[in-house]
Amino acid sequence: MKYKLLGKSGLRVSEICLGTMTFGEEWGWGANFEESKKQFFGFLEAGGNFIDTANRYTEGTSERFLGDFITESGRREDLVLATKYALVTHDRGLNLAGNHRKNMIQSVEGSLKRLKTDYIDVLYLHAWDFTTYSEEVLRGLNDLIQQGKIFYIAISDTPAWIVSRANTIAELRGWNAFIGMQLEYSLLQRTGERDLIPMANAFDMGIIAWAPIAGGALTGKYLQQNDDAKRLQPNSARLNEKSRAIAQEVVNIAAETGFSAAQVAIRWVMQQHQQVIPIVGARHLGQLNDSLGATSIQLQPEHLHRLNEISKIELGFPHDFLKGDGVRDILFGGKLGELEIHHRGY
Repeated sequence: MKYKLLGKSGLRVSEICLGTMTFGEEWGWGANFEESKKQFFGFLEAGGNFIDTANRYTEGTSERFLGDFITESGRREDLVLATKYALVTHDRGLNLAGNHRKNMIQSVEGSLKRLKTDYIDVLYLHAWDFTTYSEEVLRGLNDLIQQGKIFYIAISDTPAWIVSRANTIAELRGWNAFIGMQLEYSLLQRTGERDLIPMANAFDMGIIAWAPIAGGALTGKYLQQNDDAKRLQPNSARLNEKSRAIAQEVVNIAAETGFSAAQVAIRWVMQQHQQVIPIVGARHLGQLNDSLGATSIQLQPEHLHRLNEISKIELGFPHDFLKGDGVRDILFGGKLGELEIHHRGY
């Protein structure tokens, strides 16, 4: 296991993050206490120190399990523990969800109790609700940092323009900015390459990718009838014709290299951008160990090219327009071929 800096924070985190949405059986496809414990300690033994959960996961059971495991490990100070707020837990109520300060404080207090800790290393805003002003969110999060209840803030599942505006406001007002961004990113979901990933690179934010194997679709198990392949519904976009073609190419490359299909899919994510860290979850230790094997392999340029080509997307306007030869010719006065460009151009 190697380590990366999480955005501009200076935090040293493992190159793979342990996802714990499968810790608990409330949602019908997770792991029980003992199996979750095996995964947790197996991840630590492999060198992992970056752990992801949320108040929403398995109705709060994920955090409760982690609270027990972290206490037993005696390694709280060395672990980077991330959780999230915004989504409702097992209780339902109008103000028991959302981005506003009331739910923010209630959620953090609940997470601290379930996690059996005095502080949260990274608190994500889980999803943007389009009702709370950015300034209100940032001020509330900044107050929690000043109180020592959280150390850093990050954001998930939010449009790029909202994140960039929020971080600019934070910089101008001397508040803490978001150091990382979580998004769905895999060979089946590359639309984040349009705006979210370039935005994160421009702000030097960590990129944390969830669903790198697309709910198991990229392992190839849905290419044939399999009783174990039951999490995704037949009408899922992850199982449409294009998705199946991509999964088949992953399986083909796995067969050629001797890697597992999951390792190929996860490694593709890891080799796309320097800042990206995939979140890996599992239902049992064997699955987790297989996924962690992605840290010790490397995809060759030929493999990357094949995967990039079969999974490529249209970037849409204005990206494709601005990359057109005609536009680039008149932007640079017909002299683009004679110009050396060394910066990213934002």
